[in-house]
Amino acid sequence: MQETALKGRKFTGSTRAPKTYSTSRSCSHKGCDTRLSQYNKREFCYSHAPTKYPRLRGRIVKAEA
Repeated sequence: MQETALKGRKFTGSTRAPKTYSTSRSCSHKGCDTRLSQYNKREFCYSHAPTKYPRLRGRIVKAEA
């Protein structure tokens, strides 16, 4: 049986560190004490984040009242 060796190249991905924010931030919603991740750039936690509607094929989807 013949042994085969695998050859490869060194991974040359991005070496830039991810952007970080303050580690002591909490959700801006009144009464919410959820601590936000240092990698989360938003001011609200997932539960209190405002709803965003994507644009679909050039049409603007109106928010439900």
